Amino acid sequence: MALTGGPAPGAGRGSVPGGAALGPPGGPADVLAALGRSWTWMLASAVATFVPGIILLVWPDTTLHVLAVLIGLYLLVTGAFRFVWVFGREEQGERLPGLLLAVLYVLAGVLCLRNPLQTIAALSLIVGVVWLVSGMLTLFTALASRDLPHRAVVLGAALLAVVAGIVVLALPAESARALTRLLGLWLVLLGLVEAAVALAWRSALRRSGIGSHGPASTD
Repeated sequence: MALTGGPAPGAGRGSVPGGAALGPPGGPADVLAALGRSWTWMLASAVATFVPGIILLVWPDTTLHVLAVLIGLYLLVTGAFRFVWVFGREEQGERLPGLLLAVLYVLAGVLCLRNPLQTIAALSLIVGVVWLVSGMLTLFTALASRDLPHRAVVLGAALLAVVAGIVVLALPAESARALTRLLGLWLVLLGLVEAAVALAWRSALRRSGIGSHGPASTD
């Protein structure tokens, strides 16, 4: 889950959030950086969290194998979103937590997709640890970045992830149905928070005269 509000909007019309100058992309890193600073990318990340939650709530009787596949795919996709988001950060110190989270999500996704680990206890442990670590690192980033836009929302999202991780670890589900309902509920809540952050970031971009991919045209 990409729960940060992105870098602060630049003051000039010739800059993008974080103060980076606009211009033709110089390479793959520049393309990823522009994508990571886009509010639409943040919203897509929210959808990637929200949709699996809805599926789990609507289909609570899914088998353990299907549940593991859904969770594994969710973690892999979220890891990809976080990896791209890292390139959108201007400060090197803000990139390390995001990179660590991206690696954590990808590794956890791979573990969920492995057949020997498809047990209720294993899935609960993997998801609980991922959410707990993710929430703590996001909380650290929000507290360390005092100029972070919509800092209060990001702090709330981080605390929500920490609580979700603690609940999953402290109250392990005794059946696939119970675990499905619990994970589905938390994914929906986290997806809604991520969507709120993305829309708030869009508002910040518009107030600064910058669109999702650059400054507004004067034609």
